[in-house]
Amino acid sequence: MRDRQGLGLRVEAGRLWLIDQTALPQAERWQAIDTLEAMVEAIRALRVRGAPMIAIAAALLVAVRVEAGDERPSLLEAIDRLVASRPTAVNLAHAMNTLRGALAAPDWREAVVAAADDLADRDVALCEAIGDHGAALIGSGERILTHCNTGALATAGIGTAAGVLRRAHEQGKNISVWVDETRPLLQGGRLTAWELGALGVPYTLITDNMAAAFMARGQVDRVIVGADRIAANGDVANKIGTYGLAVAAHYHGIPLAVAAPYTTIDLACASGTAIEIEQRAAEEVRGVAGAAGNLCWAPSDAPVANPAFDVTPAALITHWILDAGVFDRDAIAAGALKAAIRSAEAKP
Repeated sequence: MRDRQGLGLRVEAGRLWLIDQTALPQAERWQAIDTLEAMVEAIRALRVRGAPMIAIAAALLVAVRVEAGDERPSLLEAIDRLVASRPTAVNLAHAMNTLRGALAAPDWREAVVAAADDLADRDVALCEAIGDHGAALIGSGERILTHCNTGALATAGIGTAAGVLRRAHEQGKNISVWVDETRPLLQGGRLTAWELGALGVPYTLITDNMAAAFMARGQVDRVIVGADRIAANGDVANKIGTYGLAVAAHYHGIPLAVAAPYTTIDLACASGTAIEIEQRAAEEVRGVAGAAGNLCWAPSDAPVANPAFDVTPAALITHWILDAGVFDRDAIAAGALKAAIRSAEAKP
C-alpha cells in the first residue's frame, strides 16, 4: 500500500491514520486504524465522515488487513460489516463491491491492495474534475451558501462542493461563502469553517434557520451542496437540512447545485423514495459533546427524531456538478447520470 498524505487521512509505512473529525477544530488528533472494529467505530461515531472519505478509508483498511495476513472469509465478512456501518452513502458500497471483485482474482492479495490504492487515487482526480467544472459556473463576486462539510476532510482530494468553492477562490473570482452551521452535529461550523479559514476563502458562519432570510434579502447568489446518494432520476440524499435549502432557493429563484463524483450515483435506486435514511442517536439532538464535556439542553428523556439525511427531488436542483461535467435537469432526464458512469468506468 502506497504512502499518502491528505487533510483527514494518511498512510505511512503501511499504517492507516485518520484525523478525528469529532475533535475538530479544537484539536487535530490523529488515530491509527488497524482493525475492522476501530474502523466501524470511527465511521459510526463520525470520526471519519463524508461519503467519498468513508469509502476510501474503508477500502484502505481492508488493504491494511490484507497486508496483515487476513484470509478471504475474514475479509469478506469485514466488507459486509463496513457496508452496513453507514447505509445511506452509496460510495461505501461501491468501493466494497470493487474490493469483492479483487478478492476473486487469482493473485487476490496484490489485487485488493492495488484496487484500494486506485480508489484513493481516483477520488483525488474526481475531486479535481468536479472543482474545475463547478468553478466554471461561478461568476465574479458571487455569494454562495453551502451546507455540511464537503471539503478535503470529506474526500481524499480537495472536496466536492467545497472543492468547487476552493477552485473558484484560487481563480480569483472574489467569492464569499455563507456556511450553514449544520445541526445537529455542526459539521459546517466545526469543519467547513475550519477548512475555508485555512484556505483563506472569505466566509460567514450562520445557523441553518437563517439561510432563507438571507435569500429573501438578496444576499445569496447560489447554493452548492454535496450528496451522499444520487438516484437514477436525479433525486439526491444529502445531510438533513438540504431539502429545506432547496425549497427556499427554489422559491427565491436561486440556483442550487449538487456536486458529487460518479461513485455517488446509484442507478439501481429509481428515485429518492427508495433511499434508506440513517436514523441516529437521540443524544445528538438533546445536546452536544465537545472539548468542554457534554452539554444537554433538553430533558434527558425527550423523545427525538434524528434522521441524518433528507432527500431533495430533482425538480428543485438546477445543476449536477459531476466529474464528467455540469448537467441540467434536461440532461439528467435524458440519461446523463448513466453516461457519466459509463464514461468514468471506461477510463483506465
